[in-house]
Amino acid sequence: MPDLILYQRDYCHLCDLALAVLAEARAPDFDSVWVDDSEALEQLYGTRLPVLRDERNGRELDWPFDAPMVRAFLGGAR
Repeated sequence: MPDLILYQRDYCHLCDLALAVLAEARAPDFDSVWVDDSEALEQLYGTRLPVLRDERNGRELDWPFDAPMVRAFLGGAR
C-alpha cells in the first residue's frame, strides 16, 4: 500500500490538475481517496481539496501546489 494519499472528489477540475502536477513531479505511487461518500472525510477535507497526505508522518499538502512544491514536500518526508 502506498504511503501517499490524494484526497479528492468526483468531477473536481482542481483534483484533475493535482493529478497532472503529481505526474509532472514524478511522485511515487499513491492512493486516491474520494471524500464524496464519507461525512467524516467531507468534514476534514471538503473545503481544502485536493490534499496530498503522507501517511508515514501525517504531513499534508493542500492545494494549490505545483511540481517543485510536491518535490519539496516529498523530500521533507525522508
